[in-house]
Amino acid sequence: MASAREELEKDLEEVKELLKKATRKRTHDVLMAEKYKLEMEIKNQPPPKLKEDTTEEEKPPAGGYTVKINSYGWDQSDKFVKIYITLNGVQQLPAENVQVHFTERSFDLLVKNLNGKNYSMTFNNLLKPISVEGSSRKIKTDMILVLCRKKREEKWDCLTQVEKESKEKEKASYDTSDPGEGLMNLLKKMYSEGDDEMKRTINKAWVESREKQGKGDMPLDI
Repeated sequence: MASAREELEKDLEEVKELLKKATRKRTHDVLMAEKYKLEMEIKNQPPPKLKEDTTEEEKPPAGGYTVKINSYGWDQSDKFVKIYITLNGVQQLPAENVQVHFTERSFDLLVKNLNGKNYSMTFNNLLKPISVEGSSRKIKTDMILVLCRKKREEKWDCLTQVEKESKEKEKASYDTSDPGEGLMNLLKKMYSEGDDEMKRTINKAWVESREKQGKGDMPLDI
């Protein structure tokens, strides 16, 4: 699963490629604004950690090292999204050593002092809201089951918003043989997701393009 930082870096690379193809000043300015915005978001992200699927942080908390869990499985029913985490011997711990903190769009799992180590897992930006009160965890043999109670009984295509955006990008067919089409698709996406300032900038570019149609320029059809 790609991290939020990796997704932002991919977005930045795509904007840089489109900047090389942009020929009109207003379009270039819009892309530069998006480039700056992405660079700021990346800067504010926590630094990447080069780890295996289960790795130890450099500074252990009291009681042992903390191991980040990245391997899991998931399933769903009409009412619940179910996340399965395998940890050998976890059933031998006191129940209070397995803690899960839920919010409407996230959860944090912390397993304390399992064979001298702590284990943690964090899911942010869940695809859809969950019920904090209705969510829970179960301890099974060598496994923890995290039950996220859906607020609405509807199917989830993936677990997080980042995964959804990654899938949408894979499906998007930016035709590299037609740079204008790829640029137009990106501008439309920037407009739909941008703040008021970004929308005003794109609208201005669109108006100016419309005014120049008679001169043979291509309008921004947003």
